[in-house]
Amino acid sequence: MKYTHVRHFAVALIALAVSASGGAVERNGFRLDGAAVPVDEILPGGPARDGIPAIDHPRFVPAAQARHVKPGDRVLGVVRGEISRAYPIAILNWHEVVNDRFGDEAVVVTFCPLCGTGMAFAARIAGRDLSFGVSGLLYNSDVLLYDRQTESLWSQIMAQAVTGPLRGQRLVFLATAHTTWAEWRARHPATDVLSADTGYGRDYARDPYAGYRESPDLMFPVATQDKRLHPKEQVIGLTLGGEHKAYPFSALARAGRRVLDDRVGGQAIRVEFDAEARTGRVLDADGRELPSVTAFWFAWLAFHPQTALYEGK
Repeated sequence: MKYTHVRHFAVALIALAVSASGGAVERNGFRLDGAAVPVDEILPGGPARDGIPAIDHPRFVPAAQARHVKPGDRVLGVVRGEISRAYPIAILNWHEVVNDRFGDEAVVVTFCPLCGTGMAFAARIAGRDLSFGVSGLLYNSDVLLYDRQTESLWSQIMAQAVTGPLRGQRLVFLATAHTTWAEWRARHPATDVLSADTGYGRDYARDPYAGYRESPDLMFPVATQDKRLHPKEQVIGLTLGGEHKAYPFSALARAGRRVLDDRVGGQAIRVEFDAEARTGRVLDADGRELPSVTAFWFAWLAFHPQTALYEGK
């Protein structure tokens, strides 16, 4: 019932905005008319635009000097060429966006605490490097980023601009690990890690979302729900050849093996799962890692309602 109230309240606010602006729809200062998703499902998350500040000048320390991360701490890991970097979730919880560079390559690292989704993207569109901020708006409970060059809004999970001059443009999703610091460092001993010296006064030792992951409740409405799994069950989500499939951690753990061979979108793939580190990745037939996302079940389903679901044997 409360989610219905949230939706109705959002619709009323949008109607007011339309009335006040002579037909143009605005939220948090962003034009929403012509959006590629239903406008009444773009909801305010609470903070204003940039109320959650992106990290624009990230600093890194070598693994041996990373005193602010413990072996079991969760990190997002990204490798580009010879450079490997880890981004602690404890920091991303407070910032959600890191605008970074791997050599000459612009990369944006994103994390949505509400959906449990960490995704890194190549940030160059049509020959121009974009920098991103947090809009304070959500679609299907997922963060909507915005680029500062055109103020287009981008859905993280869709990897696509849904409003503005770049509407319809897509970001290139890069392979992104969601794992423990110990597991990432073991695979990439020369890795650097994002420093807690971010320039912002945040208590990175405190989790602002404590208890959320265990609760079956959602903070915002989503288009589709399915009770086959706990809403916050972690899944590895893969899109390949126009098909979508989710691999729940619980089913992978029950299978009792580290490697699962499967086919998605007509292609042979291999899912590697580490139950201890609660992480997994997907490889193609040649052993190359495919971009996949670790997400809460409700979030993957909201964006991929026709997804196949691996249920184990």
